[in-house]
Order: sequence, then structure tokens, then C-alpha cells
Amino acid sequence: MALDCLIAGEANVDLLVESHGALQVGAEMLAESMNLALGGSSAITAFNLARLGAKVGFISVVGQDLLGRFVEDRLSTAGIDLSGLRRSKQESTGLTIWISSHKQRAGLTYPGTISSLRAKDVSATQLKNARHLHVGHYFLLTKLHPEAPDLFARAKRLGLTTSLDCNYDPSEQWNSNIWKVLEHTDIFSPNEQEALRLTGEKNVEKASRRLSQVVPIVTIKLGARGVLVRSKEGSFRIPALRVRVVDTAGAGDSFNAGFLSQYLRGASLTKCAAAGIKAAARCVTGIGGTAAFERRP
Repeated sequence: MALDCLIAGEANVDLLVESHGALQVGAEMLAESMNLALGGSSAITAFNLARLGAKVGFISVVGQDLLGRFVEDRLSTAGIDLSGLRRSKQESTGLTIWISSHKQRAGLTYPGTISSLRAKDVSATQLKNARHLHVGHYFLLTKLHPEAPDLFARAKRLGLTTSLDCNYDPSEQWNSNIWKVLEHTDIFSPNEQEALRLTGEKNVEKASRRLSQVVPIVTIKLGARGVLVRSKEGSFRIPALRVRVVDTAGAGDSFNAGFLSQYLRGASLTKCAAAGIKAAARCVTGIGGTAAFERRP
């Protein structure tokens, strides 16, 4: 099956727990709710993009364990091609436990296979079968960093368009070969904080101009303020939609899915960005990054 988009990156499981009481060290408390959800920036983008009608392939690494089977099952329900999913015997699937209490949230992550993707996991055959390559949460994919520029360059030579989302850099180095990757990237989608840290600029307008010197299309996600888009034609903003927010997890990944769903159809940047905003707004109405996309609208 020819793919609209090949997504390579990380997949893990999110355990979402909510308590109405204040968290106390050394005390056992009862939770009000618990949800097990598909996690990982790349996996969420893949799931939601598939739900928006695109033909998606997903390349990642999970463990040969219960959580790995959960990830595979969730992605399969969206009709995603998982022929590129590698199952590791040596590592366990990554897990993030999110605990929410009194509108405060804390997370604890066991990395497991999250950082395990390598450039050689993405074959030439897989690239030739797709029109677009997207990589999510770049900074967590530490084993990909050395050969990531070559992967993107290979994709471009084969005629694919490319996109990248970096997410926050836990090492605080804000490099890891990313500027070399951006030389072969058509769409870069950081959030505001990430754009400022990457460029060293003091405001988002300057950051977008700096990034647009390297990348043809820059979409900087501004949370409740919407998105700033810059290309060679100039820049524009689209405000966020007003919805009842249940959970913001995966909103940025859902923006990527919405944007790409229209980009792959040849739509204008304005229409692409509006679709991204709509997908992000849809995401935050459910618990976890994919719950609101369980059914097509």
C-alpha cells in the first residue's frame, strides 16, 4: 500500500491518574480516575493523522511485553501500517505515569525503548513507498541523532517532503545535530518555548524569522494563543478555538496531524494551519492524546 506519510519516532504508554486530594509523600491515597492511553509524540501524530483519513506507516521500537502489545493494538485500530515496528527483546516499552491533583500535574517516565529508533530502522524501501516523512520528539531519539541528517537527506533525494517536531530537550543542549536535520526539512513545528531555546531569540517573531532562514515552512505552536506560521510568502497567525479543555496532552502532536492532513492534499498554508488548530482543539476535549480521535467526525 502506498503511504501518504511515513512517521518515525517514539511510542510509549501513558498511565493517567487523577486524585482530588493533595499528594502526600509516604501516604497511600485513592485515585478518582485512571486511564491507560497511547503515548509518544510520534505515535499520537500517527494515530490522529490516520484518523483524519491519511494512509500512514509507523516506524518505532517497542518491547516484547504487555505495554508493547498495547501500543501495537492501539495503532492497529487506526489502520496504520506497522510493518516497520521493531520489537526489542532487550528493552521494555517506555511508560509515563501522569498524576494530576488540584489542577497540578507531575509525570514520571521510564524511558525503555523510547530512545531506541535508529536511522537504519527506516529502509529505502519504506521511504520509496511514501510521499512524506515525519519525525516527532526529536530530542528524545538519542540513537537517531548521529545519522538523522542523512536520513532526512535520503528522504529528500527520493522525492519525499519532510517535517520535524522536536519537543523539549531534556539534556538542555538544544543541538544534537538538529540544525543539520533542518537543512533537509520542509516543515518544522516547535512550540514557542522550544523555538526560543533553539534560536536564542527573545520573542517568537524573531525566532520564526531565524528558523525560516533554514526551513521553508515554520509553524510555531503558541498554546492557547494559536499558531504562528512563517514561509517565504510571509507570516500569519491563527487563533486557538475556544473549547472545554479536559486534557492538553497531545495537543501539539494533534496540530501536526491536522496540518499534515491538509498539506498532503496540496492545501494552502492557511488551510493547513486551520486544520492543525481544529485538530488540537479536538484533542484537548478528551483524556490522552488520541481519545478524541477514536471515531472520525
